[in-house]
Amino acid sequence: MAVLVAAVFTVLCVVCVFIVRLYHVVRTGSSYKPGTKGPVSVVVVAGSGGHTTEILRLMECLSAAYTPRHYVIADTDRMSEEKICTFESSKQHSDSESQFTICRIPRSREVHQSWSSSVVSTLDALRYSLPLVFRLRPDVVLCNGPGTCVPLCAAGLLLGILGMKKVSIVYVESICRVQTLSLTGRILYPMSDYFFVQWSSLRDKYPKSIFLGRLV
Repeated sequence: MAVLVAAVFTVLCVVCVFIVRLYHVVRTGSSYKPGTKGPVSVVVVAGSGGHTTEILRLMECLSAAYTPRHYVIADTDRMSEEKICTFESSKQHSDSESQFTICRIPRSREVHQSWSSSVVSTLDALRYSLPLVFRLRPDVVLCNGPGTCVPLCAAGLLLGILGMKKVSIVYVESICRVQTLSLTGRILYPMSDYFFVQWSSLRDKYPKSIFLGRLV
């Protein structure tokens, strides 16, 4: 009985420490200024279709300081890899130091997938995201809405919670979201360091968000 009580007490202590550190990470944000201390490693989450097109347009605006770039796509995505390779191939003409990788993880939620089954698939995606992010240890996770980015951002946040490295979460809401945030946006809004929206109507509803006009 004493052993059981001790075990429960230990688990509760660990959970309390986890919550306190999570609160600290979310509240304090990042004091790191990208590019001021050399190259900035970035994980770029590319969803299929329009998400990939938008994120690559955003990547065109990033300086050469953002390297290496680690693109993460869903294992069922058959188009994004070609788009990424084409983009990076054109980028190398102006950046001789261009470095990038493409990684695949299970998709968190397929189109029309039930919410109950998506919980299981998201946990499966998290199982792959944790070792990937812990191995890459990026400075930034950049995403714009695909469900695949949720477990990756959670893994990046965990790095900070464990005191291993502060990972800045940068979220850009899709241009098609005019009045309401996407489900991914609602999930990541409280934990992101920088949350960009492309319509002033969203900025008015979500005071933490940053409105810079149309980014893509």
